[in-house]
Amino acid sequence: MSGSRIYALDRVLVDQIAAGEVVERPASVVKELVENSIDAGATRIEILLEEGGLRRIEIRDDGEGMVREDLELAVTSHATSKLSTSQDLESVATLGFRGEALASIAAVSRLEIHTARSGEDGACMKVRYGKTQPIKPSAHPKGTRMIVEDLFSELPARLKFMKRPSAELARCSAWVERLALAHLGVGFSLSHEGRTLLEVAPDDDIEMRCAAIFGKGIAEDMVSVEADSAALTLRAWVAPPESARRDATRVHIFLNGRWVRDPRLLRAVREGVREFVPIGHYPTLVLQLSAPPDRIDVNVHPQ
Repeated sequence: MSGSRIYALDRVLVDQIAAGEVVERPASVVKELVENSIDAGATRIEILLEEGGLRRIEIRDDGEGMVREDLELAVTSHATSKLSTSQDLESVATLGFRGEALASIAAVSRLEIHTARSGEDGACMKVRYGKTQPIKPSAHPKGTRMIVEDLFSELPARLKFMKRPSAELARCSAWVERLALAHLGVGFSLSHEGRTLLEVAPDDDIEMRCAAIFGKGIAEDMVSVEADSAALTLRAWVAPPESARRDATRVHIFLNGRWVRDPRLLRAVREGVREFVPIGHYPTLVLQLSAPPDRIDVNVHPQ
C-alpha cells in the first residue's frame, strides 16, 4: 500500500458512487419513483418527460404523501418506511424497499419534492446534486410530486453513456408499460413533451391494458391461461403466433407484481410455444406468477 492516509468519503460523493448501482439512466428514475408511488397507495400516477427524461422527469401521484418530518429523511441513504428488522426481508411485499433510490437520484440531479398528507399542510424540499436545501411550506393536495431535472449534468462521465432522447424515451415507456400491466387498480398516464403516449384508467382490466400497450387487434385475440397449485398461481394472456417477434420485448413476466427477466423463464416460454411460434421467436405474452412472499428472495442486486 502507498503511504497515503485513508479518509472517510464525503456523504454526497458516497451517494453519487452508490447511484451507479440504482440509477443507470432516466428509465431507472422512472421505475423507482413510480414504484414508490405504487407503494404509497396511489390510484393515479402521471409521468411527464422532456428530452427522453434527461432534461426533466415529473411524477405526480395521489398516494398517502409524506409528513414534513419524513421528507428530509427520505433522501438519506438506506432510509425506508418498508423495513424495520432483518426478518422483514423474508417477506417483502413492497416494491421500493431498500431505501436507496431517492438518495441516489438526489445525488445525480436537481430534485424537487412536493408532498402532503390528507388534511395536513404540504411541504417542499429541493436537493441540488446531493446538497439539501431547507424545507418550505407548499400548497399541495394529498399525494406527492417529484421533479427530477438535468440528470447527470454534473457527472459528464455518466452523461456520455446516455443514448439519444428517443432511445431513452423508449426505455422509460417500457417500464411504464410493465408497471401498468402489473398493477391493476392503478391508473397510469405517460406523456412526452406534451404528447400522451399511454393512458390507462384505474378500473381498466388486463384486456384493456393490453389493448393500450399492444394494440386493440392483438389484445382481442389474446388467449387466457390459468393454473393453480399450493406453491404457485399462474395467470397468462398470450397472443396469436403472427404477433411473435425475434426479441423478447413483448414477453412480460411478473412475480408477485415485480417484472422479472430470467433466462430460464424465457427458455420455458419458448419451449411452451415452440409448436406454434417460428424458431427463434418469442410470443406476445403477459405472465403473472404469484407465490407466498417468504418463498421469494427479492433482496438481490437492483439490476
